[in-house]
Amino acid sequence: MKAHAFPGAVLAVGRKNSSIILPVGRLSYAKDATQVQSNTIYDLASITKVVATTTAAMLLVDRGLLELDRPVGHYLEEFTRPFDIAIDPLWLSRNDVTVRHLLAHTSGLPAYERFFLNARNKSHMLEESFALPLEDLPGRKTVYSDIGFILLGEILELVAKQPLDVFFQTEIASSLAMADTQFNPPTALLGRIAPTEQDETFRKRLIRGEVHDENAWVMEGVAGHSGLFGTAEDLSLFCRMMLNEGRINDKQFLQLSTIREFTKYYPAEQGAPRGLGWDKPSEPSASGRYFSASSYGHLGYTGTSLWIDPEKDLFIILLTNRVHPSRENEMIKTIRPSVHDAVVEAM
Repeated sequence: MKAHAFPGAVLAVGRKNSSIILPVGRLSYAKDATQVQSNTIYDLASITKVVATTTAAMLLVDRGLLELDRPVGHYLEEFTRPFDIAIDPLWLSRNDVTVRHLLAHTSGLPAYERFFLNARNKSHMLEESFALPLEDLPGRKTVYSDIGFILLGEILELVAKQPLDVFFQTEIASSLAMADTQFNPPTALLGRIAPTEQDETFRKRLIRGEVHDENAWVMEGVAGHSGLFGTAEDLSLFCRMMLNEGRINDKQFLQLSTIREFTKYYPAEQGAPRGLGWDKPSEPSASGRYFSASSYGHLGYTGTSLWIDPEKDLFIILLTNRVHPSRENEMIKTIRPSVHDAVVEAM
């Protein structure tokens, strides 16, 4: 914090039956800024991909409503319909992209596009996503793709027959008693929310209480790749459920077989292997040197991270607003593995 890697943070460490939370610093660098509390709310950024989107997919798989190996075009006709007469192999291979490919980041879709520069609503965002050409054959290369998760979020909404934020609130947050984790938090909570970036180019204001990711903002704050806000306390409840093999309060929330299916390695010809939705330890890893091969986790662009190790019965959550006041600050990249290593060594 003295080096201005971030103005404050919340660290949570726990096992399947207990956890501890350490809040440090302030919400911003102002001398009179509010102290960080254990219930400070952070923009979780891409942790949305696992806590909301991937977990929703797991629940729908458990209920027999989502088939991982079914083509994306089965759910989203727009993904293939305009291109089914194409002769380019990459265009034709769109028919082979499956839900599993989206989750494993092996769909062949690009990593990221600045849709927000032109798109002004969700439907336009989806049109742009449907029209993007593949960069590689599906299944051949691991490329972490926000676009794949934007499309996955749309698939989940169609399968669940309700918006992603509603499904998350009713089926995940309520079940796990995650009282402060949600999309588009109400203004009444603004005082507890850590600010993110001083946006000088797009929205031209300090971003606080609205999603930092510009593409998710255009989608009105609800997207498969970003948009979730939450606390370390709530995420600890989620991690403890995962370490308890999908059980919460003697209820089987997720099937153990589904958790294992989603958190194992999925190697590709090129690129670091991932799980389904989840990241896996690789060299070098943000999880540090000690997390086992069975562990899984995810990072968030705003300065957040969550890692779970079932072999060690351990989870570590680090929430920061490292993009405040600017995303140019990337010291978090060296801090994350150091924090994870320090915790494991201390324990």
